Amino acid sequence: MADRFRRVGAAPSPCRGQTFEDFFADARLNPNASLITGSVCGVRVEDVEDPLMQKIRYLDKLVDELARGKPMDKVLRA
Repeated sequence: MADRFRRVGAAPSPCRGQTFEDFFADARLNPNASLITGSVCGVRVEDVEDPLMQKIRYLDKLVDELARGKPMDKVLRA
């Protein structure tokens, strides 16, 4: 998902008037995104009920794992 938006430069940007809702409406999530589990800022990703907020938490979780130095293949559980 993120790769697609990096290529076209369509990441959410308040300067362009794009919201996260717009971003995720246009995104094609990996079919395995629902397998993302764990906690971000004390919130269990799998327990988030709002679909938009859950997608945002999926992204948070992926970024968090990369920021901690986890290799991409481990993050993607490839």
